[in-house]
Amino acid sequence: MKSSIVLTTTACGVFFLTALLTGVWKWRAMLHATDHQAPFYVDTAHRAALMYSVACLVLIRFLELSPLPDAINLVAAGLPLFFFALAIGTYVHLGYRNTTTNQFAMRSVATTTGTGLLAVCEIGGFAMLFGAFVVAYLL
Repeated sequence: MKSSIVLTTTACGVFFLTALLTGVWKWRAMLHATDHQAPFYVDTAHRAALMYSVACLVLIRFLELSPLPDAINLVAAGLPLFFFALAIGTYVHLGYRNTTTNQFAMRSVATTTGTGLLAVCEIGGFAMLFGAFVVAYLL
C-alpha cells in the first residue's frame, strides 16, 4: 500500500477516535451544565474531528486514483492533514481552557497568517490530487 494512503488512513482513524472521545466530553459537559450546552470549543472540536475524518476518506480515494508519484502524494495529503490536526488540537485546547471568546476576536499570528497558510495548504494539497485526477482521467 502507498505510504500516502497509510498516512491518511492513520490520520482518519485518529481524527475519528478524537471525534468519539470529544463526543463523550461534549455529552458529559451537557449533562452537568445548567443550560445543557457544552462549551463552544468542545462542540467545535467534536464536529471538526468528525468532519476531518470524513475529509480523510475523500483524500484516500483521490490518493488511490492518483497517477502522481507517492512522494508527491505524501506532500499533497500531508499538507491538509497537518492543518486538520492543528485545528482539532487548537479546538481541544480552547475547549479544555473553557475559552468563551472567539479565537479570532484577539488578533494573532495564528488567526491571521496561520489561517491564511491553513487555507493555502488545505486547498493546495487537495487541488494537486484533484488536478492530477482531472488530467489523468478526464482530459
